[in-house]
Amino acid sequence: MATKIRLKRIGRRNRPFYRLIVIDSRKKRDGAAIEQVGWYNPIDLKNSYEIKNDRIIYWLQEGAIPSDAVKKLMKREGLALRWHLMQEGVEDKEIEKEIKKWELNRENILASRETKESEKLAKKKEKSQASEAAPEADQPAEEKSSDDAGEEE
Repeated sequence: MATKIRLKRIGRRNRPFYRLIVIDSRKKRDGAAIEQVGWYNPIDLKNSYEIKNDRIIYWLQEGAIPSDAVKKLMKREGLALRWHLMQEGVEDKEIEKEIKKWELNRENILASRETKESEKLAKKKEKSQASEAAPEADQPAEEKSSDDAGEEE
C-alpha cells in the first residue's frame, strides 16, 4: 500500500488546525486515516505542534512518504536529521550525539532570533515615540493659529 504522512485539516473557517496522519495516498485529504501521529496549530504564535517521533520513524521505515509540510515539521523537530542518519547506517550512539549537537545549535539559533526580534521591537518603539513627540510640538502652534482666527471673526 502506498502510504503518506500528511496533514488533515480540522477546525472551523479561518481557524485551521491540522492532524498529522498516515493515510493511503489514494484517499482524500480529509479521508479516513490509518493512524494519527501528531497535530499542528498554525494559528498559535509559536506555531505549536506535537509529533510522535517513534511512530513517524516506524512509518518511514515502512515506506511512507511525508508531504512537504510534514517535512518542515520534521526538520523543526530534528526528526529529519535522525531519519537521515538512520538511513546512512550510523550507530545509535552517534545518532544521539549528533542530535544533541543539533539541539544545542537550534537553541542558539532560537535565542538569536529572539534577541533580533526584541531589538527590532525596541527600535520600532523608539521610532514611534519620536514621531509622537514631534507632532505634539506642532499641535500648540496650530491651536494658537485657530484661536487667532476665531478672535478675528
